[in-house]
Amino acid sequence: MKTNTRFLIAFFVLLLAGAELQAQYGYGRRNGYGYGYGRGRSAIPQADITPKEPEPKTAEEIVDGEMPKIATTLELNEFETAVLSSVLKKYLQKRMELRILELPPDKMREGMAKITEQQDEELKAGLPLEKYEAFVQLQKDGLQKAQKKQKKKKRKKKKSKDKE
Repeated sequence: MKTNTRFLIAFFVLLLAGAELQAQYGYGRRNGYGYGYGRGRSAIPQADITPKEPEPKTAEEIVDGEMPKIATTLELNEFETAVLSSVLKKYLQKRMELRILELPPDKMREGMAKITEQQDEELKAGLPLEKYEAFVQLQKDGLQKAQKKQKKKKRKKKKSKDKE
Protein backbone atom coordinates (compact mmCIF):
# COMPACT_ATOMS: atom_id res chain seq x y z
CA MET A 1 0.00 0.00 0.00
CA LYS A 2 2.87 2.35 0.82
CA THR A 3 4.38 1.73 -2.58
CA ASN A 4 1.09 2.37 -4.28
CA THR A 5 0.59 5.64 -2.37
CA ARG A 6 4.14 6.80 -3.09
CA PHE A 7 3.64 5.98 -6.73
CA LEU A 8 0.41 8.02 -6.85
CA ILE A 9 2.01 11.00 -5.06
CA ALA A 10 5.03 10.93 -7.41
CA PHE A 11 2.69 10.69 -10.39
CA PHE A 12 0.66 13.74 -9.29
CA VAL A 13 3.81 15.75 -8.48
CA LEU A 14 5.19 15.04 -11.95
CA LEU A 15 1.82 15.81 -13.50
CA LEU A 16 1.58 19.16 -11.67
CA ALA A 17 5.23 20.04 -12.38
CA GLY A 18 4.72 19.23 -16.05
CA ALA A 19 1.62 21.42 -16.18
CA GLU A 20 3.54 24.19 -14.39
CA LEU A 21 6.38 24.02 -16.91
CA GLN A 22 3.90 23.91 -19.79
CA ALA A 23 2.09 27.02 -18.47
CA GLN A 24 5.28 28.91 -17.74
CA TYR A 25 7.14 28.27 -20.98
CA GLY A 26 4.33 27.62 -23.43
CA TYR A 27 4.39 25.16 -26.25
CA GLY A 28 7.63 26.55 -27.57
CA ARG A 29 8.49 27.31 -31.14
CA ARG A 30 9.10 25.03 -34.04
CA ASN A 31 12.69 24.90 -35.15
CA GLY A 32 14.45 22.59 -37.57
CA TYR A 33 15.01 19.92 -34.93
CA GLY A 34 11.61 19.74 -33.31
CA TYR A 35 9.92 21.79 -30.66
CA GLY A 36 11.84 24.17 -28.46
CA TYR A 37 10.86 26.26 -25.48
CA GLY A 38 10.91 30.01 -24.99
CA ARG A 39 10.65 32.94 -27.31
CA GLY A 40 11.91 32.53 -30.82
CA ARG A 41 14.91 34.73 -31.50
CA SER A 42 16.73 35.41 -34.69
CA ALA A 43 20.51 35.44 -34.88
CA ILE A 44 20.25 38.44 -37.22
CA PRO A 45 19.91 41.73 -35.32
CA GLN A 46 16.95 43.88 -36.31
CA ALA A 47 17.90 47.24 -37.76
CA ASP A 48 16.02 50.28 -36.55
CA ILE A 49 13.73 51.31 -39.37
CA THR A 50 13.39 55.07 -39.53
CA PRO A 51 10.49 56.42 -41.56
CA LYS A 52 11.57 58.24 -44.69
CA GLU A 53 10.96 61.95 -44.78
CA PRO A 54 8.41 62.84 -47.41
CA GLU A 55 10.10 64.28 -50.45
CA PRO A 56 9.43 67.97 -50.99
CA LYS A 57 6.81 68.72 -53.62
CA THR A 58 7.87 70.10 -56.95
CA ALA A 59 6.60 73.45 -58.21
CA GLU A 60 4.27 71.64 -60.61
CA GLU A 61 2.73 69.52 -57.83
CA ILE A 62 2.19 72.56 -55.60
CA VAL A 63 0.52 74.62 -58.34
CA ASP A 64 -1.59 71.68 -59.56
CA GLY A 65 -2.83 71.17 -56.01
CA GLU A 66 -3.87 74.80 -55.56
CA MET A 67 -5.16 75.62 -59.05
CA PRO A 68 -8.68 74.17 -58.68
CA LYS A 69 -9.30 76.36 -55.61
CA ILE A 70 -7.84 79.45 -57.27
CA ALA A 71 -9.79 78.86 -60.49
CA THR A 72 -13.12 78.50 -58.65
CA THR A 73 -12.43 81.48 -56.38
CA LEU A 74 -11.50 83.77 -59.28
CA GLU A 75 -14.07 82.17 -61.62
CA LEU A 76 -11.49 81.58 -64.37
CA ASN A 77 -12.26 79.89 -67.69
CA GLU A 78 -10.04 77.10 -69.04
CA PHE A 79 -7.74 79.40 -71.03
CA GLU A 80 -7.21 81.75 -68.08
CA THR A 81 -6.59 78.79 -65.79
CA ALA A 82 -3.96 77.40 -68.18
CA VAL A 83 -2.21 80.77 -68.46
CA LEU A 84 -2.20 81.33 -64.71
CA SER A 85 -1.05 77.78 -64.03
CA SER A 86 1.89 77.92 -66.45
CA VAL A 87 3.05 81.31 -65.17
CA LEU A 88 2.80 80.24 -61.52
CA LYS A 89 4.72 77.01 -62.19
CA LYS A 90 7.47 78.87 -64.00
CA TYR A 91 8.04 81.49 -61.33
CA LEU A 92 7.54 79.17 -58.37
CA GLN A 93 10.30 76.99 -59.83
CA LYS A 94 12.55 80.06 -60.05
CA ARG A 95 11.80 80.93 -56.41
CA MET A 96 12.63 77.39 -55.32
CA GLU A 97 15.92 77.49 -57.22
CA LEU A 98 16.76 80.82 -55.60
CA ARG A 99 16.13 79.37 -52.12
CA ILE A 100 18.41 76.43 -52.88
CA LEU A 101 21.27 78.85 -53.57
CA GLU A 102 21.02 80.16 -49.96
CA LEU A 103 22.10 83.69 -50.81
CA PRO A 104 22.53 86.42 -48.19
CA PRO A 105 19.21 88.01 -47.13
CA ASP A 106 19.62 91.22 -49.13
CA LYS A 107 20.46 89.34 -52.34
CA MET A 108 17.59 86.94 -51.68
CA ARG A 109 15.12 89.84 -51.30
CA GLU A 110 16.40 91.46 -54.46
CA GLY A 111 16.11 88.21 -56.44
CA MET A 112 12.58 87.53 -55.13
CA ALA A 113 11.51 91.06 -56.03
CA LYS A 114 12.77 90.60 -59.61
CA ILE A 115 10.95 87.29 -59.93
CA THR A 116 7.73 88.85 -58.61
CA GLU A 117 7.99 91.76 -61.06
CA GLN A 118 8.49 89.39 -64.00
CA GLN A 119 5.56 87.26 -62.85
CA ASP A 120 3.30 90.29 -62.53
CA GLU A 121 4.21 91.52 -66.02
CA GLU A 122 3.50 88.12 -67.53
CA LEU A 123 0.19 87.78 -65.67
CA LYS A 124 -0.92 91.27 -66.76
CA ALA A 125 -0.24 90.27 -70.36
CA GLY A 126 -2.02 86.91 -70.10
CA LEU A 127 -5.09 87.68 -67.97
CA PRO A 128 -7.89 90.23 -68.29
CA LEU A 129 -7.36 93.22 -66.00
CA GLU A 130 -10.21 92.40 -63.56
CA LYS A 131 -8.97 88.78 -63.20
CA TYR A 132 -5.40 89.98 -62.66
CA GLU A 133 -6.52 92.43 -59.97
CA ALA A 134 -8.62 89.71 -58.34
CA PHE A 135 -5.57 87.42 -58.31
CA VAL A 136 -3.40 90.13 -56.72
CA GLN A 137 -6.09 90.68 -54.08
CA LEU A 138 -6.25 86.91 -53.56
CA GLN A 139 -2.51 86.83 -52.93
CA LYS A 140 -2.80 89.63 -50.37
CA ASP A 141 -5.79 88.19 -48.53
CA GLY A 142 -4.90 84.53 -48.79
CA LEU A 143 -6.88 81.78 -50.47
CA GLN A 144 -8.95 80.69 -47.47
CA LYS A 145 -10.11 84.20 -46.66
CA ALA A 146 -11.11 84.80 -50.29
CA GLN A 147 -13.08 81.55 -50.39
CA LYS A 148 -14.97 82.56 -47.23
CA LYS A 149 -15.87 85.92 -48.80
CA GLN A 150 -17.07 84.18 -51.94
CA LYS A 151 -19.30 81.85 -49.88
CA LYS A 152 -20.79 84.81 -48.02
CA LYS A 153 -21.61 86.55 -51.31
CA LYS A 154 -23.33 83.42 -52.60
CA ARG A 155 -25.38 83.14 -49.38
CA LYS A 156 -26.45 86.78 -49.61
CA LYS A 157 -27.48 86.35 -53.25
CA LYS A 158 -29.40 83.20 -52.37
CA LYS A 159 -31.18 84.94 -49.46
CA SER A 160 -32.11 87.94 -51.62
CA LYS A 161 -33.53 85.61 -54.29
CA ASP A 162 -35.50 83.68 -51.66
CA LYS A 163 -37.05 86.94 -50.33
CA GLU A 164 -38.22 87.95 -53.79
